[in-house]
Amino acid sequence: MWSLPAAFPLLLLLGQTSPSRLQSLSTMKLRLVGPGSRLEEGRLEVLHQGQWGTVCDDDFALQEATVACRQLGFEAALTWAHSAKYGPGEGRIWLDNVHCVGTESSLDQCRSNGWGVSDCSHSEDVGVVCHPQRQRGYLSERVSNALGHQGRRLEEVRLKPILASAKRQSLVTEGAVEVKYEGHWRQVCDQGWTRNNSRVVCGMLGFPSEAPVVSHYYRKVWNSKMKDPKSRLKSLTKKNSFWIHRVNCLGTEPHMANCQVQVAPAQGKLRPACPGGMHAVVSCVAGPLFRPLKAKPGSKESWAEETSMRLRSGAQVGEGRVEVLMNRRWGTVCDHGWNLISASVVCRQLGFGSAREALFGAQLGQALGPIHLSEVRCGGYERTLSDCPSLEGSQNGCQHDNDAAVRCNIPNLGFQDQVRLAGGRSPEEGVVEVQVDVNGVQRWGAVCSDHWGLSEAMVACRQLGLGFASHAIKDTWYWQGTPGAGEVVMSGVHCSGTELALQQCQRHGPVHCSHGTGRFSAGVSCTDSAADLVLNAQLVQETAYLEDRPLSQLYCAHEENCLSQSADRMDWPYGHRRLLRFSSQIHNLGRADFRPKTGRHSWIWHQCHRHYHSIEVFTHYDLLTLNGSKVAEGHKASFCLEDTNCPTGMQRRYACANFGEQGVTVGCWDTYRHDIDCQWVDITDVGPGDYIFQVVVNPKLEVAESDFSNNVMRCRCKYDGQRVWLHDCHTGDSHRADTERSLEQERRLRNNLI
Repeated sequence: MWSLPAAFPLLLLLGQTSPSRLQSLSTMKLRLVGPGSRLEEGRLEVLHQGQWGTVCDDDFALQEATVACRQLGFEAALTWAHSAKYGPGEGRIWLDNVHCVGTESSLDQCRSNGWGVSDCSHSEDVGVVCHPQRQRGYLSERVSNALGHQGRRLEEVRLKPILASAKRQSLVTEGAVEVKYEGHWRQVCDQGWTRNNSRVVCGMLGFPSEAPVVSHYYRKVWNSKMKDPKSRLKSLTKKNSFWIHRVNCLGTEPHMANCQVQVAPAQGKLRPACPGGMHAVVSCVAGPLFRPLKAKPGSKESWAEETSMRLRSGAQVGEGRVEVLMNRRWGTVCDHGWNLISASVVCRQLGFGSAREALFGAQLGQALGPIHLSEVRCGGYERTLSDCPSLEGSQNGCQHDNDAAVRCNIPNLGFQDQVRLAGGRSPEEGVVEVQVDVNGVQRWGAVCSDHWGLSEAMVACRQLGLGFASHAIKDTWYWQGTPGAGEVVMSGVHCSGTELALQQCQRHGPVHCSHGTGRFSAGVSCTDSAADLVLNAQLVQETAYLEDRPLSQLYCAHEENCLSQSADRMDWPYGHRRLLRFSSQIHNLGRADFRPKTGRHSWIWHQCHRHYHSIEVFTHYDLLTLNGSKVAEGHKASFCLEDTNCPTGMQRRYACANFGEQGVTVGCWDTYRHDIDCQWVDITDVGPGDYIFQVVVNPKLEVAESDFSNNVMRCRCKYDGQRVWLHDCHTGDSHRADTERSLEQERRLRNNLI
């Protein structure tokens, strides 16, 4: 069952619709509702004049159902249902005697008695059953800026600061509303302006909420300008082309164009557009991520924890797979019923503006954990997603290929104008050049490549709006930078990877670059998609066991440094090593194949095991004390990075046999069985006790991933000297942070470490 909100046009129509035979100010919006109905079936309801109503079953047949289903984004209709099969509706019966040819792209292009003209009762409400197959290319619901059927668009919205204090701010949060309409900026008349209108404007600009405006002060400023005979503003306000006459929003719309917008008065040029009024003024409240840093470090982190909501695997700030915290575990949201209204609730909850896109079908990657919610139906004013009606994710057969995602509006901080790439073969690669303040003057220059890595490159690509970094390049002699911008103006750059811009990363005060300028300037190669490796924690927990392995069978493993250092002092081949063995299954849940950083020509041949290592250290295996001290370690080279298995219907692309290409295809997984060499931690020297068992995939961040936070898996480990137990195995980001801390504290207290 999929419902569309009451505040924005249905955006499933492909192409431009012809004028409606039902005179409406906006594109018709449909939804399917009803008790127990599925996503593709239900009572057909239509939105008109801000109110949902039903359709009478008189003369309704398959061709009318087909038009409705296509408008809802499905391939076709299977059948229709009469006599309120999905329950009687409430409110108005908007349409009766609907007649469609079957080729219309919208139900409002069909003939009918007209809006609200009906002799039916709700016992005759019609329902439809659509084919569950979505229309090709139907991957998301995007904001439209079209003004109904007029063929015109509200292109942009901005705030023009009026007060001197607002003009000094780098982020404008208060000012007069200006709308770009048909290529020209106009101001909006404040007559009839409401807080709902302000909420929509703030959401478009990346702000979660609006604030009251001291209107009498702005009126005084306006009146003083109107009294000034030399004021240019006074002459401009007399022209109707200066104004947007009237805007009326519900407050849940993702774009002003989805509100009732009247560009000019009904009488056209003969009537003033804003008699006695002034420009509408809006004040917005910035989210925590974009406010000036007045709080202590870490305050943003604690705020994020309190929201019980997060986005994962997005290339930009404000986009990603939606994950919610329930029962102390993070889980995803199913895309059944997912729409822009619910997506906007998520965005505002996280401190962003309204949603500009609601994505379906795991477009921003899949997760491995639980699916918490499905059929989320928000009204638009909820503070959190948990306030919206929904079903449990397990109730309707959702899989992780149905994981929902969002792209939110975020404030424009101007960071994208402070970085550029030069000299690359394409716009997505090149030498990184940044604009910084040098002795009070803004200058462009290069970035020193000392300590330049994938985390820094990720921030650079995000700042450029080019997605993820595929490579962090330290040697850029083959790329010609911009003339005059070759001097290094930024050095010692160290990013956590979450910053919005390189200028926010730690860096040297006075520039110091050991390599100087020129060939060792930092460079990047960006990509719009990346892999995402996640270890199956449950399999590790289920397959762990101890083995006392004779030294005579460990020569090759010893050569590859898979044993602890005490093995060097043993009397080979006599004796044995105690090994904690387990299987690991590493899934690629991203949107790009995981490939080794280097090509086959750079792989290292290991004669003992007679295979190539495409990544010398692919995973780290560690046994830690409860306070984090390492007592045993192991590592695994990717001697065979391949598609061990793929989902049904998906072809394996990578296989190690015959010196084949190595990698892990999107959706597939690579399994390292417990009985192969080096798939262990040598615990010969470890005494009985409680420990933490940890596995880190891609530990040196050699290969780009969309999300590094899920690369660490930890288990609680108990070893009594003869047996071992692993439990509570989970990836590093699958539990709430304070849950991790409380478990850690509990373990320390039990062992008298505190």
